[in-house]
Amino acid sequence: MIEYLSLHLWQMWAVVAVICLILELTAGDFFIICFSVGAVFAALMAAFGGGIYLQLLAFAVFTLICLFWVRPFAQRYLHKGEDNRVSNADALLGRQGRVVETVKADGYGRVQIDGDIWKAVTSEGADIPEGASVRVIGRESTIITVETI
Repeated sequence: MIEYLSLHLWQMWAVVAVICLILELTAGDFFIICFSVGAVFAALMAAFGGGIYLQLLAFAVFTLICLFWVRPFAQRYLHKGEDNRVSNADALLGRQGRVVETVKADGYGRVQIDGDIWKAVTSEGADIPEGASVRVIGRESTIITVETI
């Protein structure tokens, strides 16, 4: 078995390349595909009779070339025109919600935004009563700052 693998190492490199391509489909950030490219070149070296060290060298060199030169170019070309979307709590800025627990002027309250309840402080000098509509104007950790609409 080991003799077969050593004589047909190109098949193992091909399997690595295919596995990396499949994994890239789940990630989609052009990172894992660079390892697939390196594995293809290592498979070519193995098919043409290169030794294991030459295969490993080809794998390393072409993977690094792909990571540092091809990947940034591909990301720029394929992701151009996409807006920079905010995520997580930063996406709350500018959103509107409803007060579910009075927001005290010198304390905290609770605001519901899209079904999630957030701890909130007010930017105004007065309390914001329960049921009032508010807009998120700031965030500090998991505590949002709101103002009345």
